[in-house]
Amino acid sequence: MQIETKKLTVGYGGKPLISGINLGVEKGKIVTLIGPNGSGKSTILKTITRHLERIAGVVMVDNRSIHQWNNKELAQRMSVMLTERVAPDLMTCFEVVSLGRYPYTNAFGRLTPQDEDIVMDSLRMVRAEELADHLFTQISDGQRQRILLARALCQQPEVLVLDEPTSYLDIRHKIELLDILRSLASRKQVAVLLSLHEIDLAAKISDWLICVQGDSIQLSGLPDQVFTDAQMKALYNLQTGSYNTLFGSVELSPPPGEPSAFILAGNGMGIPLFRLMQKHGLSFTTGILFENDVDFQVANALAHQVVSAPAFSLVDDVHILQAKQMIDRSPLFVHAGTPIGQQNIRCLELTEYAQSIGKRMLSKDAFLIGMDEAYKGGKR
Repeated sequence: MQIETKKLTVGYGGKPLISGINLGVEKGKIVTLIGPNGSGKSTILKTITRHLERIAGVVMVDNRSIHQWNNKELAQRMSVMLTERVAPDLMTCFEVVSLGRYPYTNAFGRLTPQDEDIVMDSLRMVRAEELADHLFTQISDGQRQRILLARALCQQPEVLVLDEPTSYLDIRHKIELLDILRSLASRKQVAVLLSLHEIDLAAKISDWLICVQGDSIQLSGLPDQVFTDAQMKALYNLQTGSYNTLFGSVELSPPPGEPSAFILAGNGMGIPLFRLMQKHGLSFTTGILFENDVDFQVANALAHQVVSAPAFSLVDDVHILQAKQMIDRSPLFVHAGTPIGQQNIRCLELTEYAQSIGKRMLSKDAFLIGMDEAYKGGKR
């Protein structure tokens, strides 16, 4: 292991917060801490990096206790990017990044031409070379985050520890930063240990995940072992809404009350309507959805009731009857524009049925444009 903890206990003022922490990060791997705010992710990282004194246990770097390394030796092996704001006055971004070279410079801290090349390479790696001459205090929070990452990379570490590195970044730079970390791990065999709030990103970048909650590590494992609907609900104590493992996203709570509409959906055409209904607090039913349809994933979280069929099957009489009963109870029938093929050909029967009983009917476009009118019609 490049970095490892054994029976580590962390906390403040000698008071334990989390005990029995056993984790390890190999070369070329990314290990991510996830968990709710205040669960202790930052405390674990700060203890591992010697910013906080450990209460018990051992932290090893290169099979040697971290407390046996002097500051310069440790800085040549581990670089750290924590969440604390830094505001060095009158320093350019180039100068801030160059601080990462100090473990390698002489007593005067003078940079060699090779050091300067490494600084510029680090800036290029985070797509920030154009900021080199800008004052650090005069750039945006997101740009500062990239500069601090460049400073960490400038140390050319064997271990990289980052606490919420995607904070303040827009989606483009979040993706670029995680691409950089993935590249560092795989190409340069850097061991990466980080914490993330974006669990969808954690699922995509991590080789191993550690769930932090309460006074101990609740769960650890491969992404597909950790990211289940039930485990995410328990980890974050979700009282409302739900986590969707397939999409890696959270859905809000389904609207209460009697259904205002039946939505004929499928092939992803219903999702905008489902979320619009949820946003306006309008309950709805939907069908007939195959269980491998993307619409089914969202409908299952938001709909009052869903008529579903097994994947790769055909719609049968039972499904048709269930859907007709839902149409009977709903004042509005909305066709999401779902294409009709061999598997769902019988859904045409639902449109014909709604017309035959004089149900108020709207197309997807009419519904999206005239939500207020649709709502009034649904309430009558």
